[in-house]
Amino acid sequence: MFGSVLIANRGEIAVRIMKTCQKMGIKAVTIFSEIDVRSRHVQEADDAICIDGSRPADSYLNAERIVETALNRGCEAIHPGYGFLSENAHFAEMITNAGLAFIGPPASAMRLLGDKMESKALAARGGVPVVPGHHQPILGIEEAYALADAIGWPILLKPAAGGGGRGMRIVMTKDELASALSAARDETRKAFADDRIFMERYIENPRHIEIQIIADMHGNVIHLGERECSIQRRYQKIIEETPSLAVDATLRSKMTEVACNLAREAGYSNAGTVEFILGPDGAFYFLEMNARLQVEHPITEMVTNLDLVELQIRIAAGEPLPMQQKQVAFKGWAIEARVCAEDPSKGFVPTTGMVTRYALPSGENIRVDSGIQAGSAITIYYDSLLAKVAAWGTNREEARTTLVKALNGYHIEGITTNVDFVNAVINHPAFVNGNLSTRFIDEHFSGSEFDREPNLEHLRYMTIASVLVYHFRQSLMKESLKHMRPLVGGIPALKESHDYVVNVGDHVFPVRLGGDPQTHNWNVTVDGHEYDVITPEFEYYRRRLVLRIDGSSHMFRLQYDENHIKAFFCGIVRLFEIYTPAEWKLAPYMLRNREEITENELKCPMPGLVTAVNVNEGDYVRKGQELIRLESMKMESSVASPCEGTVERILVSPGQTVDTDEVLILFGTPASPAGRSEEAR
Repeated sequence: MFGSVLIANRGEIAVRIMKTCQKMGIKAVTIFSEIDVRSRHVQEADDAICIDGSRPADSYLNAERIVETALNRGCEAIHPGYGFLSENAHFAEMITNAGLAFIGPPASAMRLLGDKMESKALAARGGVPVVPGHHQPILGIEEAYALADAIGWPILLKPAAGGGGRGMRIVMTKDELASALSAARDETRKAFADDRIFMERYIENPRHIEIQIIADMHGNVIHLGERECSIQRRYQKIIEETPSLAVDATLRSKMTEVACNLAREAGYSNAGTVEFILGPDGAFYFLEMNARLQVEHPITEMVTNLDLVELQIRIAAGEPLPMQQKQVAFKGWAIEARVCAEDPSKGFVPTTGMVTRYALPSGENIRVDSGIQAGSAITIYYDSLLAKVAAWGTNREEARTTLVKALNGYHIEGITTNVDFVNAVINHPAFVNGNLSTRFIDEHFSGSEFDREPNLEHLRYMTIASVLVYHFRQSLMKESLKHMRPLVGGIPALKESHDYVVNVGDHVFPVRLGGDPQTHNWNVTVDGHEYDVITPEFEYYRRRLVLRIDGSSHMFRLQYDENHIKAFFCGIVRLFEIYTPAEWKLAPYMLRNREEITENELKCPMPGLVTAVNVNEGDYVRKGQELIRLESMKMESSVASPCEGTVERILVSPGQTVDTDEVLILFGTPASPAGRSEEAR
């Protein structure tokens, strides 16, 4: 067994690998970039080495420096984690040529499976069904038009060299193809240094099913069941579960047999994932094989009670698999949510900043793989994934409700995340019923209304939490001032009940609090509905609140601004305005904040690096036209014109870093299209 392993990655996966290394008595050595000097993976490693600048190319993608560092530190093996160099065959060869062990598949298998076109050809030769398409590089736009007509619309453009959703484009019509092909090539060139794009028919409303396989160097290959990864945005997964409701025993047998055969055909060893799409008609097609550990591996570990990282390390050390297929036991259900630094209300654009407050959820059957802590800096240079929250249950509903509770208690301040969005997804009736597809988010969550109209019972629970906290804060304030109040006729008697009016969205709820604050037992009436509530010991600024309502425990996250309380619960985010009945009568006359909208400027929607400016000063642009391209957290995004008019001044240039709401372009007075020449139009 290895004495020390270098982990060539960062964030939550580096922390995850460290835990297994340290459990096995292996020294965990990690690398870090200059900007990651205070990161959690640096603090928890047995040894940490700075490896140059903040850009990935200078640090986590610097293969020569990584191998050199491993040799200098006396490491015997390198674990690549996932992302960065994890599927780079040249990197794997460099490691083995240096006399070190690569904790992953052999370079030959990685090279074969890493090329998406070659892997599809291998699958087809082995009798694995593949999506109809042209699995050769597209040479030009005219060929693309002809191929798309022959394959049938809509089509999907895919990069040959990589995965993770980068470089993929769904093209619905011929008019969209030229710009989509150009954008796909640009993105895949930057992500994988390879701009080859191929084309497949786009299977509409499929489910995404993947098979976890693990193989040793002695020819043994087994599977660890399937995972469903249909809930995606920007072609990237955010919710995964195992097993899948869509896979019965017969289908599971077929898919796992095909996956294991493909691994054998490729000469594969170590952990890997064979991915399929499952059509509405029950037909499944090979998608790709990821030659690495997957982000979603924790849920497989939860239902099999196996440590996949330990298996990876033992296989890389030459050990045979410790079990046969019949010895793999599956128990219960597990669901995982990815917590990312992104804003769902703005199209999932990445967000940056510093984590100012951080509290992990806890409880039985809850697992959190986190790479952050209070004080962590989230930058534009790396992936937006911050952590993963997984929950286990004896059945799907138990796992789902446990995950809901965990997300209710996951508290992150300082940056915008998708915590409440993923909670909204797993609370959606379609998810509860298992009606999933890769179009789930597009179908059920549109625009900025990601949390949709809430369940009224949940809204009343949130009202109870908000009013109780507001009431206690007001009571504490009055208590602190009572010595300044002249006593006339002795101490005033305690009121038996307290009335409030709560305004939340389109709802106005009358609320009455009654009970004994000394015993923490309350009777609360919200809009005519009565609830028995038990409260904890209150603090003035409690950000996470656990209430027992009618015998069931519920956790809420809260933010305060005088009589305005923002509450977060089960994916619902609402602002509660709380008044006494007398104050409520005056509410229509109170001043409210007004949001000013400036129409003559283009503001940056997210932090990032300007990669292209597609207009010049003096150009006439239409509303929705792409003006600027940004790169942030391994993603490229376009910034469109908010109006029709003339570009008066461009304030940024390629290579410049920009922040959210920074002004990029100023426009002149919009002109009438009728007033322009035919040439201008």
